[in-house]
Order: sequence, then C-alpha cells, then structure tokens
Amino acid sequence: MIDSHCHLDFKDFDSVRDQMVAEAREAGVHTIVNIGVDLETSKRSVALAEKYDMIYATVGVHPHDAKTWNENVEEELMVLAIHEKVKAVGEIGLDFYRDNSPRPAQRKAFYEQLKMATKLKLPVVIHTREAFGETLDIVKEFAPYLTGGVFHCFPGDIDDAYKVFELGFIISVGGVITFRNSRMSRVATEVPLEKIMLETDAPYIAPEPFRGKMNHPAFVVHSGRKLAELKKISYDEVEKITDRTTRKFFKLVETFEG
Repeated sequence: MIDSHCHLDFKDFDSVRDQMVAEAREAGVHTIVNIGVDLETSKRSVALAEKYDMIYATVGVHPHDAKTWNENVEEELMVLAIHEKVKAVGEIGLDFYRDNSPRPAQRKAFYEQLKMATKLKLPVVIHTREAFGETLDIVKEFAPYLTGGVFHCFPGDIDDAYKVFELGFIISVGGVITFRNSRMSRVATEVPLEKIMLETDAPYIAPEPFRGKMNHPAFVVHSGRKLAELKKISYDEVEKITDRTTRKFFKLVETFEG
C-alpha cells in the first residue's frame, strides 16, 4: 500500500518519526509521499526522502502560505525540484475557507507554480477548499501542458470528480471515506477505482476507529479496507490498483511492478 500524501516532516512527528515509519512498514505500507507546503517544509521533505528509502517528496507552497511566495522562493523550489526523489509540485491551489493568505496572493502563487510544473515536467498536487470552480478553471489553462495532477483529499461531488477526470487528472481520498455517510465515501463508491489514489494527510484526518487522534501513514490501510468494502471487492485488489495508479502518477519506476 502507498500513502500518497502526508506531512511526516511536521513537528507533530518530531519525537516519533522513526517509529511512525517503522509502523507503516509493519502495516504493509511500502511507499510514502511527503508533501511540501512552503519552502521550509519542502526542504524537510527532500531531507526525509534522502534519509528513508521508502519516502519520496514534493515541493510547493500551499495556498495558506501563498503570501510568502516571491522570486527567491521560486528559485529555491526550482533547485529542490530537480532532486531525483522529488516527484511533484505541491501542495498548491486555492483555499477560500480559511483565507490565510489574501486571495490575489493565492492566485498568483498557484499560477506561478503551475507554470513551474510545466517547465519541470512534473505533475501537480492540488488543494482546493471552498474554491473548486475557480481552481478547476485555472487548472484547465494548464492541463494540456502538465504531466498530470491530483485533487487531494477530494472535496467535491461525483459530478465534480468527472470534471477532474475530463482534464486527465485523478483524485485522492483518505480517512474521510471511513466516516459514516460522508460525501467522499459516496464519490469513492461511484467513480472508477483506477482514478483514485489513497492518502492519509497525516497528521490530520485520522480514519475510523482513530478519528480525533493523530493520523500517520500506517492508517492508510484502514482507508484501503473501507474502499474495498465500498467497491465490494477484495483489499488486495484495491491495493493492487491504487498502488499502480500512484506509481504511474509519481513515476515511481523503481517500485513499479505489474
């Protein structure tokens, strides 16, 4: 199983990071993608990827931190992005729920990082909250030139998911699919399994039966089991197909099997 999106570099894991990686291995998680949300976390993601064979990294500036975007940040991210274990630009996008950065700053950082991804020939990891329509409109401008994209922790409905698929992008789902009657679970039930990646977004949004506790990569297995239940297929089949989708998306050729 692959955890396609987590934040193991966050301070929440400072005293338990090695333990969390070990527990992930024991649970059957063989690959983890650690996601950058600003320049410093992007640096830390690359450092984690260098330390652990099973970890890969992305680099980017989250909409919450878009106010930090400038030419120097862009230059440093470009340097980080050529590292052999950096597999995407992200997490980038728009968040009009919290508005931690002014919306014009969010749009600028989003545009510039989409441009960066096209130059680097890397896929993008997209965050959108209360801004799906505008996020999709912006992505449409770049989709023909991008090597792929994922709307992480997918916030939309089934129709929204198919709009994403029409662009050649995919979605990822996490612990929310284990919550009773969640929209994410309904989407995951109805859309093609081949269009889904699994994630934790650790340390956030732990699945049942750990809801309210700190999430970590081993818990992606619980979302996988729930997805198998929703699809009425075996866990092994879910693991096989979602792992294949994730390997293809991030071009994890060294771990690609079948």
